[in-house]
Amino acid sequence: METTAPEAAPQIKPAGYIRWIICGILFLAVVISYIDRLVISVLKPSLSAQYNWSETGYADMAFYFQLVYGIAFLISGRIIDKIGAKAGYSFAMIIWTAGHMMHALFTSTTGMILARLPLAMGEAATYPAALVAANSWFPKKERALAIGVLNAGANVGAIVTPLIVPAIALAWGWRAAFVVTGLFSVVWLVIWWIFYRKPRDHKLASAAEVAWIESDATTEEPLDRASPWKVLGYRQTWAYMCGRFLIDPVWWTFLFWLPAFFAKQFDVKLSGFGPPLVAIYLLADVGSIFGGWRSSSYLKRGWEPNKARKTAMLIMAFVVLPVAAVTFMPNMWWAVLLIGLACAGHQGFSTNLFTMPGDLYPHYASGTVAGLGGLAGACGGMLMAKFAGIILQTTGGNYTPIFVVSSVMYLIAFCVVHLLCPRWEKVTL
Repeated sequence: METTAPEAAPQIKPAGYIRWIICGILFLAVVISYIDRLVISVLKPSLSAQYNWSETGYADMAFYFQLVYGIAFLISGRIIDKIGAKAGYSFAMIIWTAGHMMHALFTSTTGMILARLPLAMGEAATYPAALVAANSWFPKKERALAIGVLNAGANVGAIVTPLIVPAIALAWGWRAAFVVTGLFSVVWLVIWWIFYRKPRDHKLASAAEVAWIESDATTEEPLDRASPWKVLGYRQTWAYMCGRFLIDPVWWTFLFWLPAFFAKQFDVKLSGFGPPLVAIYLLADVGSIFGGWRSSSYLKRGWEPNKARKTAMLIMAFVVLPVAAVTFMPNMWWAVLLIGLACAGHQGFSTNLFTMPGDLYPHYASGTVAGLGGLAGACGGMLMAKFAGIILQTTGGNYTPIFVVSSVMYLIAFCVVHLLCPRWEKVTL
């Protein structure tokens, strides 16, 4: 009786909803971060023509953004473990908003790179802070679904950007697109600072909801012993880092080059980017939520986390494969379908991969592990950016090699994660 009673109680969900409001606020932060990083990709075809940008020059923008993003991701994870999600997210958004608005001052790729450095520095804290907050506010059985919801903010940001940026640019000029979208952060900062607290400190969170949140918590001392060097001694860390190294570059490539691909392949103009990109990222949203729901539903059936997370990841890896044929599609909407499926597969796969820091590490180390994963993903993204720039510059804009490489990365990532982390075992630091 002593062993079964604690297991039965958490199955009764409380009526509390504050954790889902927190999830919604985190979702909005991810939306804003993706709007800010994607304005340049929507404007790229017209700015390239207006200011004579080269493909390798644009690739350098992606390269240096990810270089700084990766380094800052590692540092931000460590800082957020120390100061917490509330202060960490606030400082990060202030920094990235300043960099985002700075884009309006430049016309060359070199100048844009300078503006993207503070943008990358601040945005690097988006996922470490969001994951730390989600780990604090959700029990393991709901965590993948919550991460899937906030992760879907990336797709919503990618949907909103091609809808509002062309309208702003055509009405007031391209510089206004950076300034107007930068103001969204100010509103979010006010909401975040007023509303966010830890579960036990939140006046609106009921005792029942707090008990539900802490139903599978373990006693952890928040000691200062979660250094990057410490966590690098565990195979689980390398599994997470290798997974991010392999899949993040595909997502970054889609974010940076899809508008240019549609302009090149199907002669889509600035005002026409909305419909295909909206369709793609709506499918990505479905994938993100489905991937989180799928593994959460397996857990509710009594599956072990190892089997639940990895089964969902394998399903999503197969969903990505058809994107290899996208350049052979007879029209734009067939291409949209294949790319949309690939984005859905990425989001569903990454949603489950993102649970590793929270599932396998103490709370005081999860931000550090997330930071190492972000660094690994950025390193992979830098290599992919250089690869894409060279391929496009030398072949006159042939995207086939890029999509073929992208199609197989998730199956490779699944195999690597499974080999390095065959069991979903909790790390004891």
